[in-house]
Amino acid sequence: MNSRGKYGPWLDPALWAYIDSVNAWYPPEIAGLPVDKQRAVYNRMCRAFRQDRPPGVKAVDALVTASRALVAASRHDIPIRRYRLAGATPRARVLYFHGGGFILGGLESHDDICAEICAGTGYDVLSVDYRLAPEHLHPAAFDDALAAFEWAAAGSDLPLVLCGESAGGNLAAAVAQAARHHPRAAIGQVLIYPGLGGNEALGSYVEHADAPLLSTGDVAFYRDVRSARKQSPDDPTFSPLRDTDFSGLPPTVIVTAECDPLSSDGEAYRDRILQAGGKAWWHEEPRLVHSFLRARTTVPAAADAFARIIAAVAALGRGEWPY
Repeated sequence: MNSRGKYGPWLDPALWAYIDSVNAWYPPEIAGLPVDKQRAVYNRMCRAFRQDRPPGVKAVDALVTASRALVAASRHDIPIRRYRLAGATPRARVLYFHGGGFILGGLESHDDICAEICAGTGYDVLSVDYRLAPEHLHPAAFDDALAAFEWAAAGSDLPLVLCGESAGGNLAAAVAQAARHHPRAAIGQVLIYPGLGGNEALGSYVEHADAPLLSTGDVAFYRDVRSARKQSPDDPTFSPLRDTDFSGLPPTVIVTAECDPLSSDGEAYRDRILQAGGKAWWHEEPRLVHSFLRARTTVPAAADAFARIIAAVAALGRGEWPY
């Protein structure tokens, strides 16, 4: 067996080229560096992978003021970026929460992904620059995500679709659950390889414990770094799978990667929603890894997966079930 372990023969050479490129920018040992240095390296990596915005997509930055009712610690502004496609009349708004393990990322790191969702759907896309750990422990990111939802719901009559990737998928699911009875609750959600606080002794957590680009050790690190003292694992705003009620959730599409310890979270979340009488669909993209969205320009399977994600967002925004 070579140094790539069991994944050596499984994964496409183009995907390995992507994995090697990410590791060259952001090697695993970087987790031991101070968070500001981790962010600087991550941001440089994101710039290296960044694609130009599609023609016609314009973006404007703004601030959302978090109300004291939602954020007890202090009144503060949450940066957002709104994307709009010139000449299009949007039928929906997409509220997008970026990935980065709750400690990395922001408006720039996922700018091209949000712009492409806007171009592919014709919808307004709102990207949320929520507060990051370890400076801001849970529930800071969740509070900001919920405040952004409240602002988006109040500021337009357009239906809302929640969308999030990795850590952002956790936030999207937590907002969907917290706001399910809101008068303008989301009409759909699309979760992309989300971490939802599933059982780490089963399924993909065991089978893909040492997967490329995300291991169970990484999952534990990101979980612990955002945890306040005496953080309850059963808090559904921290771990959406720990909720006791999955009724009333919007139609949900979950897309995960086969070679990712988090994949079983998507399956479990789908099952909980179906058991509660809701509508949910989970698809595990074969032989892809966590963060495959950044490989969409060089790996055909990742491009196809992203196209399916955009199609799901578009369908849910029209009030249609894509599956």
